[in-house]
Amino acid sequence: MALLAMLLASAPTWSAPASAAALVSSASGRCLDVKGNVDTSGTALQIWDCNDQVNQAFEFTAAGELRAMNGTRCVDAYDTRTAPGAPVVIRPCDGRPTQVWRHTADGPVTGAASGFCLDVNGAATANGTALILWTCNGQSNQKWTSPTSPPPVPGGSGPCGIYAAGGTPCVAAHSTVRALYGSYNGSLYQVRRASDNTTRDIGLLAPGGFVDAAAQDAFCAGTSCVITVVRDQSGHGNDLWYQGSAQVPGSNQSSPAKATSESLTAGGTKAYSLYINPGNSYWRDGHLSGVPTGAAPEGAYMVTSGTHVNGGCCFDYGNSETTRKADAAGAMDAINFSTQCWFGGCSGRGPWVQADLEWGLYPGGSQSWNPNQRAFTDKFVTAMLKNNGTSRLALKGGSAQSGSLTTLWDGGLPGGYSPMKKQGAIILGSGGDCCKPGGGANLSAGTFYEGAIVAGYPSDATDNAVQADITAAGYR
Repeated sequence: MALLAMLLASAPTWSAPASAAALVSSASGRCLDVKGNVDTSGTALQIWDCNDQVNQAFEFTAAGELRAMNGTRCVDAYDTRTAPGAPVVIRPCDGRPTQVWRHTADGPVTGAASGFCLDVNGAATANGTALILWTCNGQSNQKWTSPTSPPPVPGGSGPCGIYAAGGTPCVAAHSTVRALYGSYNGSLYQVRRASDNTTRDIGLLAPGGFVDAAAQDAFCAGTSCVITVVRDQSGHGNDLWYQGSAQVPGSNQSSPAKATSESLTAGGTKAYSLYINPGNSYWRDGHLSGVPTGAAPEGAYMVTSGTHVNGGCCFDYGNSETTRKADAAGAMDAINFSTQCWFGGCSGRGPWVQADLEWGLYPGGSQSWNPNQRAFTDKFVTAMLKNNGTSRLALKGGSAQSGSLTTLWDGGLPGGYSPMKKQGAIILGSGGDCCKPGGGANLSAGTFYEGAIVAGYPSDATDNAVQADITAAGYR
């Protein structure tokens, strides 16, 4: 003990750099702390009495890093597991996805790769309690205050900028119409023309803006085109390829949608929708690239249309099976928009915003009548779903041109669906058991303009802000 005391007495007590600041746990009032005040790669994080030393000074960068130890190390999830519980350490900064974080003022610090929150283990408050990543739950042991404001959320505006600012970052973001981040300047989708099978990616008129539809028109002039892939804007690589392509092997019931079936105006400029008819669907296995699995909380939205729908199974967008089989209750967590109503509880003739949870299509949290359900026949419709994975499901809908959202259900999961068993694939335009030999039929019709899947359970304030951004996009 005498030797330990001597070593501690001789340990450096560096001052924190002026550009960094403490992160204080709202539960305990103690500071985020690099254990032992050392910069060794792999050193764990803990909470400790605030002392103004360098191992308690952290700085968020514009790239989303959380830098420590005079900016020489980055806070890093120890591994890329998709279940909660990963330890949190410092490592050399190298840009890996596990070193990207989102922080809302006086709120959660969320891992962009996992969607989990920086959590004081066991909600303990004692000195030396370890930090882990855990399912975001809004509790005080996941909230952190700082005397300095975090930098602007990367991407700024747009639905995914809004979700990130709310602590529920997009893990997949798709649109044929516009950028879903304020600074996104990549491709929206790819078209393939019939004359020579050449492909071209269709981008934007300006960063954070609307599609360059004229580029598609020029490329497809004198021939026909199909949409082969809808690009993921989130940075997670969750591009949606049509089932039947080489990127989705073993598909035999799906073909790409025609690229020019429907034109529209958004942001005052021409755009095209992803106009899905029976036989069209898109898919991606995202369980290793950020899409929530198991009982992890998740949210999703899409802009669709109430004028191009049918009762065929199943016009879905959201979380689905990696096996492309109807595996079990809770294996899916997708928005369904159609005139199907399997269990009753749907008012009017449809179409309705429902939850496809596998082995069930739910207008609310049960098979009984839901008096708040209503049909949405608008040309442009916002549909939202969020599910905390164990106890709470919410469905919302509204016009994508004006007005607020209507809450259709906010309550319990149906019996047999807790906990959820999500697998982390992404489906668009069909049910989860499509489109392998012997699989389910691909009979749905629907329109997709934009949508995203987020890690975590978005707040109602975030939902409302996303809806306001959608209505401001000028869908016509």
